[in-house]
Amino acid sequence: MRLQGKVAIVTGAGRGIGRAIAHGYGREGAAVVVNYSRSRESAENAAGAIRDAGGRAIAVQADVAHPGGHNALIEAAVKEFGGLDILVNNAGIEIHEPVLDANPETWERIIDVNLKGAYFLSVRAAAVMMGAGGGKIINISSVHDLEPLWNRAIYSISKGGLLMMVKSLALELAEYHICVNAISPGAILTDMNRSHLAQGDRRARLLEQIPLKRIGEAGDIVGAAVFLASSESDYVTGTTIYVDGGLLLHK
Repeated sequence: MRLQGKVAIVTGAGRGIGRAIAHGYGREGAAVVVNYSRSRESAENAAGAIRDAGGRAIAVQADVAHPGGHNALIEAAVKEFGGLDILVNNAGIEIHEPVLDANPETWERIIDVNLKGAYFLSVRAAAVMMGAGGGKIINISSVHDLEPLWNRAIYSISKGGLLMMVKSLALELAEYHICVNAISPGAILTDMNRSHLAQGDRRARLLEQIPLKRIGEAGDIVGAAVFLASSESDYVTGTTIYVDGGLLLHK
């Protein structure tokens, strides 16, 4: 088990990519704090599945857009499992809004979770990791950190900002043996996009752009997430792994 004895926080882990990563970490021996914002049942089910498989996990409600949520997550990890070795900033929101219809409320909602929340939770986690001799911070971005998404400008901006956040934190935290990286998924079938892809010929048109000719599943992200959390990536920091089936090759 590559993460035996480690403690991880995974934000937005009640479903989709976050849930898959949490389960993957549990299988590899990590104790997992399964964070959720609204859906307690989904998060409790995710944590329960890890425990049923012989692992350790708890579900913790916290809004990563606010400092109080950061404190709740860190305190839960330390109190329940004795420390913190791995943080996965997975929580994120996406709102469809044309540029000419943009309003400050949408900006604040998206940036507060996708970028501001990830930054300040990372800083809070790093303070704990420093005392333990190091750690891993992994940020779930998107191929739209490089390729803008139509009618989702603020979402794309938040993901582009996340890339510079990764590089900046990696630079300043390296001396404390804290590695900071990102994973940028491509087309992954989740609850967020399932209905969108079911409309008309959208799925077929998307498949034409993916060299591997399939839409990814949440489980496709787990391998990269385990690698970046394990000792195998101790010499990897400030980088982004694109898990997109080759989608960006056509961009």
